[in-house]
Amino acid sequence: MNHRPATLCAALVLSVVAAVSGCSGEGDPVSFAPKDSGQPAKPQENTGDVRMPTNPRTWDPQRTLADGTRVVHVDLKGAKTGFTGRVWAWVPKQYDRPEYKNSAFPVLMALPGAVGYPTNYFFGKDFQLQERMGAAADKGESLPFIVIMPVLNADKDTYYDGSDIPGQPKMGTWISDDVPELVRENFRTYADPKGWGFFGSSSGGYVGMKMVLQHPDRFSVAIAGGPDAAPDSPLWNGHPKEKLENSPSWLAEQLIKKGGPKVHISFLMGTKEGKQEAAAVEKLRKDMTKGPIETRVTSFEGGHDGHKYTDALFTGDLKWMSDRMRGPVAAQ
Repeated sequence: MNHRPATLCAALVLSVVAAVSGCSGEGDPVSFAPKDSGQPAKPQENTGDVRMPTNPRTWDPQRTLADGTRVVHVDLKGAKTGFTGRVWAWVPKQYDRPEYKNSAFPVLMALPGAVGYPTNYFFGKDFQLQERMGAAADKGESLPFIVIMPVLNADKDTYYDGSDIPGQPKMGTWISDDVPELVRENFRTYADPKGWGFFGSSSGGYVGMKMVLQHPDRFSVAIAGGPDAAPDSPLWNGHPKEKLENSPSWLAEQLIKKGGPKVHISFLMGTKEGKQEAAAVEKLRKDMTKGPIETRVTSFEGGHDGHKYTDALFTGDLKWMSDRMRGPVAAQ
């Protein structure tokens, strides 16, 4: 994967550890169970695919934003994988407004680069992802997304390409099944894949892109910051067939042959990315841009940097994503 220099990775890990130690435990545990208003809920019209929470859990607070919303976390043992990892979540302030009490909200899964375990750096104060997304929604530049931030890898020693590598923890199913099921248990979501998308940095961008191509019936949009063009975990050694079947190029080819469903992928690329890596990503993008696959590129000054990808997200790509997804619908 396109990993940062070791010193930068270490700095990111330290900043996240500091965020955990300095902010975890702010306030009481949180539940997103529906609040009893004393009146029966009315079903939302014309949106039969709204999924109401099925098993709300209690989440521990991580940090509180200036607008009163909170980043929270829970440890999840995946029903399908058996893997246990931490998942962070942030719910926009619109979620609790009475006019939206029967409406689904779109979900954005934010996947980190660097180590991707045991934390996800997107929950921290340094990226300001939640603050900036809240401000964008207030200005009409974005849908009010529920942001979900799971760990990406099973340990800090290697990476898993967001895939079910034979003989290894099933980190593909963790992202595609276990984490979304946790979201459905706790929040009002859409069954429609237009209610689910990804934003990722580096290896997280790769996994988000792969998920959209591999499961277009579940996810519809990915914004990939500096992703790799192909799987390259050393854990694939001895498994060439499975490695091929988890390659974005192969997955795109299958989706094109099927003629859909339609998906959308944006690539965020710095002007100082490695030349070979950038060329491979651009070739992949051009080869897959046909039929049901829409792509675009956003270029920015800089190199392979999660902060830069996050900055680029707010220069038009988040609006582009929002235009292709479904937002909440207020009661009439």
